Amino acid sequence: MAMTSCFFSVPTPNTSSISESNLTPPHLAFSPRLSSFSSSFTAKSISFHRRVTISPVFSASIYKGGSDNNNNNNGGDGGGGDGGKNNGDGDGGEDRDRNRSEAMMLLAESGTELESLPKDLAAAIESGRIPGSVITRFLELQRSAVMRWLMQFAGFRERLLADDLFLAKLAMECGVGVFTKTAAEYERRRENFFNELEVVFADVVMAIIADFMLVYLPAPTVSLRPPLALTAGGISKFFHNCPDNAFQIAISGTSYSLLQRLGAIARNGAKLFAVGTTSSLVGTAVTNAFIKARGAVSEGEVETVPIVSTSVAYGVYMAVSSNLRYQVLAGVIEQRLLEPMLHQHKLALSAMCFAVRTGNTYLGSLLWVDYARLIGIQKSH
Repeated sequence: MAMTSCFFSVPTPNTSSISESNLTPPHLAFSPRLSSFSSSFTAKSISFHRRVTISPVFSASIYKGGSDNNNNNNGGDGGGGDGGKNNGDGDGGEDRDRNRSEAMMLLAESGTELESLPKDLAAAIESGRIPGSVITRFLELQRSAVMRWLMQFAGFRERLLADDLFLAKLAMECGVGVFTKTAAEYERRRENFFNELEVVFADVVMAIIADFMLVYLPAPTVSLRPPLALTAGGISKFFHNCPDNAFQIAISGTSYSLLQRLGAIARNGAKLFAVGTTSSLVGTAVTNAFIKARGAVSEGEVETVPIVSTSVAYGVYMAVSSNLRYQVLAGVIEQRLLEPMLHQHKLALSAMCFAVRTGNTYLGSLLWVDYARLIGIQKSH
């Protein structure tokens, strides 16, 4: 790839010193056979300060402009896609053309047909929304039978293309959650632990579901979602163009505004509120059912857990505390700090992610107990 770019790189003019209308395509302006046309340029000086990799096979597409996330086609100026907004400065269009060229070259080198790819991925390649590095990761993941199966699902595909350790992090979180939840249940029940295995099982299952969603929803993604219909409302379009993680790094050809990043927190918060409330509602209802059944057998006085207040409180806790902690964990600590430092050392990176996520789970348990006691749904003894 690097060797190929050496042969097909051409200089581009400093657009800050000349008008775009005064330029002709590089492959014409700088051809030795066309030096006689140098008089057609104005007296303005032209300086060269950067090189752009261009494949001659796809050079014709460079002057067609790009398209943004709302599928707004841009003209020759090639306004870039700014997370669903056209910035009109030409940089986004240039990025998208380069992305498309790199992706098509990689597919050609690997012998992969564009038609054989998932439809959303093929559409993203044709529109130039994903760089060549994403295609490289896709081809690497295809070598594993498990990953190839998971990549059939759009949600997993977007997350695995953004983070090849996503599945490992999911296993870490759920594994730690099972261990800590089981340990907490044993600490609370002691000698009655084995006599109340049904309740323990229900609580642990609900915890696993919550842990899964806490990793899945705030995980950084490579957005492959197709544009919404033109008839879609403004709110729907806004949240459609928000990232899945408020702090995730925007890939080449895409950027997110501050408002869109705040929208990611609000959207994930609403989803986690629904997940937390539902899981707690089911878990608490099952627990109360077993408590009442045992109370009927023992003919003793039993104390049930308030279902609605506990479930809503847990939903609010997940929407606020868990949402913010996992957004920062995945988007800042892992993607922006650990990944750049340990990119070539996957084992060390996995170990650091495990340590950080275990600490985050422990912190979350402490915060939940304090929060539950603060609002009165749990009593301190």
